[in-house]
Amino acid sequence: MQFSSYIFMFVFLPVSVLGYYAAGKTGKYKNSQYFLLLVSIWFYAYADIRYLPVLAASILMNYLIFLLLKKYRMRKALLAGAVILNLGVLFYFKYYNFFIDNANRFFGSDLSIKTLVLPLGISFMTFQQIAFIADTYHGKTADCSLAEYALFISFFPHIISGPIITCEEFVPMLRDKSRRNVNWDRLAAGMYLFAMGLGKKVLIADVLGRGVDYGYASLAELNTTSAVFISVAYTLQIYFDFSGYSDMATGISRMLNLDLPVNFNSPYQARTIVEFWDRWHITLTRFFTRYLYIPMGGSRKGEKRTWLHTMVVFLCSGFWHGASWTFVVWGFLHGLFLLLTKKAARIIERIPGWVNWCVTLLFVNAAWILFRAGSFGVFREMCKVLLANDWGALHPELCRLTRSFIWAWIPGFPDWAGALLYLFLSGIIVLKCKNAIQKAQDFDFSWHSGAFTVIILILSVLSFSNVSTYIYANF
Repeated sequence: MQFSSYIFMFVFLPVSVLGYYAAGKTGKYKNSQYFLLLVSIWFYAYADIRYLPVLAASILMNYLIFLLLKKYRMRKALLAGAVILNLGVLFYFKYYNFFIDNANRFFGSDLSIKTLVLPLGISFMTFQQIAFIADTYHGKTADCSLAEYALFISFFPHIISGPIITCEEFVPMLRDKSRRNVNWDRLAAGMYLFAMGLGKKVLIADVLGRGVDYGYASLAELNTTSAVFISVAYTLQIYFDFSGYSDMATGISRMLNLDLPVNFNSPYQARTIVEFWDRWHITLTRFFTRYLYIPMGGSRKGEKRTWLHTMVVFLCSGFWHGASWTFVVWGFLHGLFLLLTKKAARIIERIPGWVNWCVTLLFVNAAWILFRAGSFGVFREMCKVLLANDWGALHPELCRLTRSFIWAWIPGFPDWAGALLYLFLSGIIVLKCKNAIQKAQDFDFSWHSGAFTVIILILSVLSFSNVSTYIYANF
């Protein structure tokens, strides 16, 4: 069930919000928890009920290890076992075929490939449970019930897109009795945030995505102008797609009087790649810093070890995004560029900020080409078109697919102008406008904000028939 679907908008979301507060009126705060757990299970099972046992088994296994860590010794063995088990489940569903395929190529074997469907949110769920066990090992986790833990893992707003939350961030909110009561200001801010995220996803990311999908499927038909267009369009698409879902998750949580940590903070406004990673997928960066970089030694063991630790983190980050060598190389390039940026920090400080911003954004855009290509063959084809110096008109089908329905109402408005204008306006939103989280922090309900929320929701719902799949659902 996607957030941008009719059943979610008109059935699931109203039932969840109304039912949560109705359960809170019963006088027992745990009823609200139980209700949220039930709707989260419904949300998960709706995607593919066959994987509901995977979720249940994973939760029970990790909760049992949590109890053992609290009571018995052999703590290191329990921690190691938990990490191995969690990563083993992730490996089987997400990476098994990748390793079998590479083994067949390298050794000339004929091992069979399995038909596996990736369980919903397994990457986010795995990392969240590893963090929970590691925090328990270090004595940072208080007692929690099985129901609280199950809801912490399966909470429906964040299971698809994150953010990756910690137990100490989430469970105390569940126990706060004041959060069972409707807070109208927070409810209004949540609806506003949800509308902003839905608009980002449906009205911008999906519009640009149609052109991107066509372009990558038809590289032989494109000239350099069209290739540049789809590379920039994908850079904007993945931003609006991921940040849109993050805003929707935050907005839904706020409607329920709960809070999720910020996962995006205008990353394309960053002036260095170091700053970019402080702003993009913030909770994933936090996870790798806390549970991989620092345990390896961080920057405490000399410059060479620091470089090694940084590269390991970025290689793991790339591999986390998908079972393909292109993702690994993407992570390697980001890690290398970050290390070079830190090494040249004194020089970079003397360069005008706008130059640093241009260099950073050009690198990010170039790296997204490899990320989107999915294979080195497609990446090479894309690079050939980009370097062909074949400048000319945009491909007409690319323009038709990318232009928004907004321009269709203007008689005689050409497709190419609509496509370029939509790309330009999308870029302006990214670079010049406050992000949704900043707006929500200063949110003050008025007829202006109410009308804006309603208009965005209506336009988005009218565009649901064109909704594409969520990019990060595959990661």
